[in-house]
Order: sequence, then C-alpha cells, then structure tokens
Amino acid sequence: MLARRGGAPLDGDTPHAPQGASPQKRIMATGFYSHADCLLHDMGQWHPECPARLQAIEDQLIASRIDSLIERESAPLADEAALLRVHTQAHIDYIRSRSPPEGMAEIDPDTTMNPHTLQAALRAAGAAVAATDAVIEGRYDNAFCSVRPPGHHAEPARAMGFCFFNNIAIAARHALEVHGLGRVAIIDFDVHHGNGTEAAFSGDSRVLMCSFFQHPFYPFTGADNQAPNMCNVPLPARSKGMAVREAVDMLWLPRLHEFKPEMLFISAGFDAHREDDLGNMGLVEDDYAWITDQMREIAKRYSRGRIVSCLEGGYNLSALGRSVVAHMRSLAGI
Repeated sequence: MLARRGGAPLDGDTPHAPQGASPQKRIMATGFYSHADCLLHDMGQWHPECPARLQAIEDQLIASRIDSLIERESAPLADEAALLRVHTQAHIDYIRSRSPPEGMAEIDPDTTMNPHTLQAALRAAGAAVAATDAVIEGRYDNAFCSVRPPGHHAEPARAMGFCFFNNIAIAARHALEVHGLGRVAIIDFDVHHGNGTEAAFSGDSRVLMCSFFQHPFYPFTGADNQAPNMCNVPLPARSKGMAVREAVDMLWLPRLHEFKPEMLFISAGFDAHREDDLGNMGLVEDDYAWITDQMREIAKRYSRGRIVSCLEGGYNLSALGRSVVAHMRSLAGI
C-alpha cells in the first residue's frame, strides 16, 4: 500500500490488523522532482553532461518497476532570494548576462550556456528548494531531484565544472535560514570533490560536510587545509567499494553521530561507478545502495528521516540509470 503525500495513509486505507498480527509495513513516501526544461540545456553533442542522462534515469525507473512507487513533482524556478543565500549578486548577474539568445556562450572550457541553460539551472535549484520545503513540512519522507545542470562545483562567485548554481548548497542554506534548522549535514559521493559546496560552508558550524572523491583529480581541491566542519576523504584512483565503505564506516559515521544533523542533503554523483569513464574508481550499484542505507539510518535516528538528494555527476548512461534506481530504492525503503 502506498502512503499518500505527507507520509500517512489516507483515512480508511489501512485495514485493522487481527489481534496479535504485525501491522503492515508502510512504504516511505519519496518525492521525485524534475522538469522538461532540464532536458533543453545542451552543451554540445560531444559533452558528457547531456540531456540523455535524465532520460536514462527515466528509462531505468520504468524498467525497474519502481516508477509507480514515487510521487512526481514539477520543479519550480528558484527565485533570486534563494540563489543569494549562497551566491553573490555579481555571480547571478553574470550568469544572466551570459545567457545567449542563440548559439553558445562559454563560461569555462568545459561549461557552456545555450539559450535554455539559465532556465534549466533555475529549475534545478528550484527543485532542491521545493523538495526541502516538502520534506520539512512532512509531505514526503525524503526526495530525489533528477535535474541538470548539476551544482556542487559552483562556488559562491564562480560557475565551473558543468555547474552554474550550487543546488544542494542552496537547499541546505534554505533549510537553515528559512526553516530555522540548527544543524544540517551534506553528503557528497561524486567522484569529484564538491569544491563549490565546501567554499559555501567552510567554517560554518551549522553544517557538516562529508565527502569522498578521487584524488588527485579535478578540481584538485579538498585534500588539504580542511575546516573543522569538513570530513573530506581523498581516495586514490581504482579505489573500489570496500575502500569507500570503510571510509564511510570509520570516518563519516562517527562524525555524523557526533553532529546529530536535523536534516541530510546528498550530492548524488554516480561517476565513481566502475563503468564511468570520467573517473577511475570502482563502485557498483550495491555500493550506492549501501551508502544510502547508512545515511537513511542516520536520518531516521537524528533527522526525522529527512533527506533531500540532488543529482550531480554520472555519465555512463546505463550505469547512471541503474545507480539512481539503487539509490532511490534505498530512499524509499524498498
């Protein structure tokens, strides 16, 4: 039986169990945020951060038969106030000024805008904010944002690495400053270090950021001079799932138990998968499910189960789709 939005069954949905029988296990309500505008951002046929990524996720959701177990939501546009909680006015103005009426505009050698990029970036950030509202208000237990462009490389005053606005940082700051949460944790399991997220929160005692990433590797940050609220774990190329699980168990989990976050945010990059050519690590779908299971247990213990996850990397289309399904199965408790 599916729970309705808000996490509780509709009146009359749950039959009275016979005396002595175990109550029926409730499937967690998981929101799924996306928008067709996110398909229109296109940096060229050669570019790995392509619209087909979102379609690969959709295809795998349908093939796995869990599509009917998630609640779909259309991502709104983020407003300027939400962006300004992380980014400078000059950065926002620059991105708007670079939005081309036609053709392409280069931000850096790997990051370009087409006429639809700005709208897609606002949808991606808006999805993260809307999912945060819905989870905190109790309409969903947790949520996944299937959006692009990704965000974790976007610094407060600089777009880079395929990223324009830092979706997960915007969502976390929204939880802190709009909803008044006192402590949030950000989990980043992309193969690349989330330099933009670290730049936004370094030294902020309200935020604990836990990440692992291939090192040395783009953007060549995160391994040195960590602030006290950062738990970055640089891993060598060819690291496999057992090394990652050991890092999570020995380094992340003690910090998370000590911190007791009131909500978790996940930068869900799937490019550490062994089939992904943009990295050189060896994770598989079961590793992503295991990591998500650990984070769900932390959230159940300290955060009322509240998790918002946003897509970051993942460029082998088949591996991406399968990994997102594994991640979402864990989020939904199925």
